[in-house]
Amino acid sequence: MVNNFLLSLLTFSPLLAILIIAFIPKTQGGAIKQVGILGTLLPLVLSLMLFGRFDYQQGGMQFVEDVPWISIPVTLMQDGSLFSITIDYEMGVDGISMPLILLTAIIGTLAAVASWNIKKRLKEFFILFHVLLLGMFGVFATQNLFLFFIFFELTLIPMYFLVGIWGYGERERAANSFLVYNGLGSAVMLLAFIAIFFLAGNVLGTPTMNIAELTAGFTQPESLLNLAQNEGLRVGLFVALLIAFGIKLPIFPFHTWMLKVHVQAPPSIVMIHSGILLKMGAYGLLRLGIGFFPSVAADWAMWLAILGLINILYGAVLAFVQKDLKMVLAYSSISHMGIVLLGFAAMNSIGFQGAYFQVISHGFISALMFFLIGVIWERTNSSTISELGGLAKPMPFISGIFLAAAMASLGLPGMSGFISEFLAFLGLFNAMPWLAAIGTLGIILTAVYLLRAVLATTFGPTQERFHSVSDAQPLEVIPMVVLLGFIILLGIYPAILSDPLQATLKTIIINVTGIGG
Repeated sequence: MVNNFLLSLLTFSPLLAILIIAFIPKTQGGAIKQVGILGTLLPLVLSLMLFGRFDYQQGGMQFVEDVPWISIPVTLMQDGSLFSITIDYEMGVDGISMPLILLTAIIGTLAAVASWNIKKRLKEFFILFHVLLLGMFGVFATQNLFLFFIFFELTLIPMYFLVGIWGYGERERAANSFLVYNGLGSAVMLLAFIAIFFLAGNVLGTPTMNIAELTAGFTQPESLLNLAQNEGLRVGLFVALLIAFGIKLPIFPFHTWMLKVHVQAPPSIVMIHSGILLKMGAYGLLRLGIGFFPSVAADWAMWLAILGLINILYGAVLAFVQKDLKMVLAYSSISHMGIVLLGFAAMNSIGFQGAYFQVISHGFISALMFFLIGVIWERTNSSTISELGGLAKPMPFISGIFLAAAMASLGLPGMSGFISEFLAFLGLFNAMPWLAAIGTLGIILTAVYLLRAVLATTFGPTQERFHSVSDAQPLEVIPMVVLLGFIILLGIYPAILSDPLQATLKTIIINVTGIGG
């Protein structure tokens, strides 16, 4: 296939902004901010071009790039024979990764706008910001395990500094916790990738790191016979990938680092973290964990459902008793990621659609809500619920958007949260009705803790020191309106997401999970 380098151009387009910012003097803060924001428009335009040219009817990879890259000769100790470990530069997108790339571009641009209030070390901040953006594009665009690991690790470095330097009071502790947990997850993932590479050599006859080849090869009937001899290894690799991506998602009990990051990181970085980085865990689990080892995933479906149920109820209960808005939303993210696990556990088309809708929907909703909390903090210097109250009078527009975001998060019909929760639970009801019934309690608790937090913040008597605070400024209105617009768009016209997903999902259900729908 002829290489189409539009995908690589998108992935590495943040380098242009990095290069320009590097030559701007540190004293010109306004110019740095302008380039930092405008630099995100190029990947946004390119992602819209990709989405517009994407063929909804095709289930395979599109915009494929395959260029020889690394070849390492290796001598086998037993017989002295020589073979080469080859690693190609391989990129491509399908119905699963294409919407995530678009989500990354949209939230990346809006997070850059939200970074306008950053006041110190602007040059370093926006360089790291664009490195983070590059890494996220690469994770969703690559079709090679080696590249996947490189891009995955590339997101850790800038995120560590963005939290540790520009965060709040306990930023260094949050950054260190982030690095330790995610570093351990990356180590587990690397070991799993190495084992998968050599397992492919035993089963397929040729070691490969191409994700599509591994997925197709491991699910062929003749390969399954060979894989049956490595049952323990397959289970071990699936569990390793579940742990590696479960830390990123996060799955209980690997969630404590995420709470610290969501509380201590600056709002624009939390928008990216909650809106995109957490979704890398769900994407990896679906693409690699379930994709490579579908029969093992089916055997572990009950455990996935139990883990999802724990996430939903644990996050919801603890969100209800929090006194800080940031902590409420942090535990809410844990609860909502449990819905993703329930959708995966259903192992059917409806459940998978629900899980994927939840990934995209929560990306927009969480980015909006954390942006709003950042706006409120800028005006009140507080996110403690008891110290706020009555903000609807001086800030009616912000309060109205905050209430609308809460309605979307609790699953109000007409918004994206309703579609994702409905499909995920419907899929699980077909497979495990009792667990699904218990899981619906989480939806009720979501309404309780979100309405409690939002109403306590916006209604009631207004403190005297808040009478003079201003409502949303034009630069703040842009992220609010755009994010809410996408939330409503997905709620009233879900086909815009389901159409590109359908062809790929059919391939996954038939060729990966072995279930015809």
